[in-house]
Amino acid sequence: MKSLKNRVVVAMGSKSDLPVMKEAVTLLESWGVKVDTQIISAHRTPRLLETSVQKWESKNVKVIIAGAGGAAHLPGMLASFSHLPIIGVPISTKSMNGLDSLLSISQMPKGIPVATVAVNGGFNAGLLALQILGIHEKKISGELIKYKRKLCNEVSGHRRKLQNLGINRFLKQKK
Repeated sequence: MKSLKNRVVVAMGSKSDLPVMKEAVTLLESWGVKVDTQIISAHRTPRLLETSVQKWESKNVKVIIAGAGGAAHLPGMLASFSHLPIIGVPISTKSMNGLDSLLSISQMPKGIPVATVAVNGGFNAGLLALQILGIHEKKISGELIKYKRKLCNEVSGHRRKLQNLGINRFLKQKK
């Protein structure tokens, strides 16, 4: 681990998942959250997976984000070993465009929950982790409120521009 004060672990089954999972890491770090990024496989390194979860639980980790493609067992296996909230990120695959991953992560058995975001939803996984952390951290929850207001204001601005310009002129704008 990079630090004994990690707050969120971002784990993925292979290096090919990095581009999607980087969105979660980048978002969390931009909010000042300490992140430990790991490549760990449910199938190829199951013993390491179990011992890693035990270490993370003892090292102040609050949330685990896990991305996986194909059979996508990593989030579920982490949830089976841990009491921490697990956020699963289904990674798009060549054979089924991520549907296999989505179903594997979202269809967990009773008693082993995994929160699941959209296919390739690394950013939303990071945002959900912030919302979980924000339950007990006023600074994070305050920033989340500002972030949601900003989203609302952006949509309101687009709505006004569309009404003023009409659809054709609105679509011709660069921004």
